[in-house]
Amino acid sequence: MTPFSWFFFTAALSCVTDAAVIHVSGYEGSDVHVSCSYDQGYEFYEKYLCRNDCGDSDVLITTSETKKNKYSIYDDKRTRKFTVTISDLQHKDAGKYWCGVTRAGKDIYTEVSVSVVADSCCDSVTKIQSYDGGSVSISCPYESVDQNNLKYICRGNQPSTCLQQAVVTPDSKQTTQFTLTDDRKSQFTVTISNLTQKDSGSYLCGVHRNTGLDVFSAVELEVTEWCCVRSSTANGFVGHPVTLQCPYPPQHHDNRKFLCKGDHRSTCTDMPRSQSRYTLQEDASSSSFSVTITELEAGDAGTYWCGSDSQWSVANYTKIHLSVVFPQHTSTVIPSISVEITVTQTHGKPFKDGVWLYVAAGVPAVLLILIVISMVTVCKYKCYRVQEPEVTSGRSGPSGAHCAADVYANKEAIMYSKQRTGQESACDHTDADEDQPDYENFTVTEEIYCNQNFHKANNV
Repeated sequence: MTPFSWFFFTAALSCVTDAAVIHVSGYEGSDVHVSCSYDQGYEFYEKYLCRNDCGDSDVLITTSETKKNKYSIYDDKRTRKFTVTISDLQHKDAGKYWCGVTRAGKDIYTEVSVSVVADSCCDSVTKIQSYDGGSVSISCPYESVDQNNLKYICRGNQPSTCLQQAVVTPDSKQTTQFTLTDDRKSQFTVTISNLTQKDSGSYLCGVHRNTGLDVFSAVELEVTEWCCVRSSTANGFVGHPVTLQCPYPPQHHDNRKFLCKGDHRSTCTDMPRSQSRYTLQEDASSSSFSVTITELEAGDAGTYWCGSDSQWSVANYTKIHLSVVFPQHTSTVIPSISVEITVTQTHGKPFKDGVWLYVAAGVPAVLLILIVISMVTVCKYKCYRVQEPEVTSGRSGPSGAHCAADVYANKEAIMYSKQRTGQESACDHTDADEDQPDYENFTVTEEIYCNQNFHKANNV
């Protein structure tokens, strides 16, 4: 640059020394817009943005080229204002710039100051904690000069995009979950209802300003599960009543008491008191109330919530899991088992009457076995006595069947039988210590008394 040109440039800059400086601020990584006005009559003159001494190498972009590197320019001749946009703003982009209008003689310059700030907020953060299914109110203060300015809230911690991503503004004061109210004095309040753990995170309260950056305050919201749930279980039978116990804080004595059913308390359905099956009874002395459900049905099983605070405050409700089962109706049918035991004589002839044993299935197996063993032992003993030789009056020989043969073969035995007193049988010579039952089932005795030859012998 020649000495004359340098003198001309410094003189030109001196013309704007007393003029207002345009202050522009932008967030790192975002775009910033530098707008410069000019007087009437310069609509078709070339405009540009430059830095430092505005030499040829310092000119960043002119209206003769729409875009160059990270700069773009637009000239609005109707409003006589041209705007230069600097994209992907970095800290090195901060500093002094010049808006220039080319004309014959000396150009017209306007000083511009660009500030670059980090795209995050803020030095102080307000921490708020709430619980799953509840609601929370966030207070956002602002200065009195911003009473009529736009207010909004957004999620995240990036001021550069907060306004574009606002979840609620005065234009939409209420959404399904967010509600914004402004006292028009010093703060606005945002209420978030039906909270879930997904609502946890950073929020920015924003106040829009026409010049410079918007003003923000940061909030960190933590939504957790309810920490103090009182849980209990109850069991009932179909067709029978069950009573659910619900304690409450003493200060809730005058609050409405309720019982609702559902997997989650935020969506549970109140049990209508109009139904005759539900009876609510309060015991103020113990700060509790009970709900009795009569004639339980299978569909009554599930999760119940009872409380005394419609806002679902911490520790002011009880979770109850009710199980409903059918009563057990059991009947015992005892089948009978018949066992037939046949005892035979020495010659293989069965006893006259079989022996039947009926055993109830309810008798223990060990006792049944003992009974069977005892019967078998008795039978064996009887059979053994039947076969045992009889010793009577000095004679030895088999008893029972051989008795008839002895009568016919021995005349002395017949005569002896005739001389005996009473109607004793010729074969009735057993000793007193012998067991009479050994002969009860034998048919041979009847054969002896029915034999004609025997009767003739007795009549002789």
